[in-house]
Amino acid sequence: MDALKQVKFDGQGLIPAIAQDYQTGEILMFAWMNQEALSLTIEKQQAVYYSRSRKKLWFKGEESGHSQIVKEIYSDCDQDVILLKIEQIGGIACHTGRASCFFQKLDKDNWLTMTDVIKDPKDIYE
Repeated sequence: MDALKQVKFDGQGLIPAIAQDYQTGEILMFAWMNQEALSLTIEKQQAVYYSRSRKKLWFKGEESGHSQIVKEIYSDCDQDVILLKIEQIGGIACHTGRASCFFQKLDKDNWLTMTDVIKDPKDIYE
C-alpha cells in the first residue's frame, strides 16, 4: 500500500497515534502503531495499536469490549503522527474506566482529576 510507504515510522518502527471522537473532537487517547497495526486499522476500519509493554498488536476493545470504529485517518504535515477520528464503542476509551485518558488537569503544581469513572476497571477487565 503506497500510503504506508509515505508514513514515517521512528527508529523502533513506531508512529504516535491519537484517537479523537469524530463527532465532538475530544481527544480520547494516545497510543503507538507499527506498520502492521496501521495496515490492519486501514483494512478493518477498527483501531489496532502496538503495545510497547506487551510487545504485540493490541486490537482496541479486545478485552474491554470498548472498540474504536475508524471514521477517518489523517497524518500530520511531516507524516510522522497519525490521527484517527473514531466512534468509541461503549463510551470508554481509557483503561481507568473514563471516556478519555486525558482527565488530569494541571492546577498550579498539582494534577486534578476532572472526570468521573464511568465503569470500574475491575468490572471491565475481569
